[in-house]
Amino acid sequence: MPGEMAEAGAGFDSKGFGLKAQKKLLSKMSTRKILKAFIDDTTSRVLDNLYRIAKDYKGKKEAEKIMKNIIKIVVKIGILYRNDQFDTHELTIAEQFKRKFRSLVLTIISFHEVDFTFDRNYLSGLINECSEMLHKLIARHLTAKSQGRVDNVFSFFSEANFLEVMFSPDGKYKDTLKVIVKDLEKMMDDGIL
Repeated sequence: MPGEMAEAGAGFDSKGFGLKAQKKLLSKMSTRKILKAFIDDTTSRVLDNLYRIAKDYKGKKEAEKIMKNIIKIVVKIGILYRNDQFDTHELTIAEQFKRKFRSLVLTIISFHEVDFTFDRNYLSGLINECSEMLHKLIARHLTAKSQGRVDNVFSFFSEANFLEVMFSPDGKYKDTLKVIVKDLEKMMDDGIL
């Protein structure tokens, strides 16, 4: 009858449909449009500088793939969070991830600022712990393709040779890393991280 409310489970879930539509729209947007719509200027600068390093280290095609994967993961998790899709257990994992990622960022800053403190195994371990937590967070919500994106991103950044080159005191990425660290510090101060 007109004016009656639909019963729960009656075949159409508007919230679920809206979430699927947001995810689908995200897949159709260009990386630059996503950046402007969802990511602040400081984060965008960090990603641009990471892209420059990845492009030099791995080549343009692989660098673009890594950056697109980072952006898609961050935006999808943001969409899930804003639409209250995480249960209490997942919210606990999200908080643990946030603390672990913050610890990772502080470690990167410290390794950059204090000479001869770089520990590749320790840093790689932190990166892998973040990856595991993120997988637990998204397991119920995102496809295997999205989980593969997480693997792609974290395996690149935890690669032993990459970390050695990245943190080499006289290495070619020293100046770019300095800019990244400055922006990471700003993101910490602004409460973004």
